Amino acid sequence: MKGSRNTKGNGTGATRTQERATEFQAFGSMVAMPIALAESARREGVDNLNQLLADTMTLRDLYKKHHWQVAGPTFYQLHLLFDKHFGEQVELVDLIAERIMQLGGVSIAMASDVAEMTLIPFPPKGCEEPPVQIGRLLHAHEIVLKEARTMAAQADREGDDATNDILVSNVIRTNEAQVWFVSKHMVDVQSAGM
Repeated sequence: MKGSRNTKGNGTGATRTQERATEFQAFGSMVAMPIALAESARREGVDNLNQLLADTMTLRDLYKKHHWQVAGPTFYQLHLLFDKHFGEQVELVDLIAERIMQLGGVSIAMASDVAEMTLIPFPPKGCEEPPVQIGRLLHAHEIVLKEARTMAAQADREGDDATNDILVSNVIRTNEAQVWFVSKHMVDVQSAGM
């Protein structure tokens, strides 16, 4: 079909998808950003946030895995809850990645990078019972919350108010609310005196 290939400007007749270029900013490098923060503070923020990003992406993916694979009498409720929490984690991933870029760093973006960096244990590929899924999610939330609290304190000490705000107002609050909702599915109401 005529005109289906974009060959403008490259003179080779190759499609645009075959073109390659060098990176204009390497992972781990920093570009100057006139945001009134020392480079050392920005670099610490980028390093911390990339770790948090890897773990948030893993938690996000755990929610989607469990959304697809949940089974049992609470299927419908958990299926909806896991998908809702997945969507909220997607929003956090975007906030964290964009803050990394605003600080002058490069955010991780690919599953292979996440797998290499995450502190959250990998689940098996197969299906697990809802209590095991819930336990995995709660453990992952605890890892993210510990990181976020430590990183928020560091950002506060460095005067990085925007990073601190994202960590406290978004990451910690969202994860605590999700822990609350998910943990309520683990309560044994008979042993609680009901």
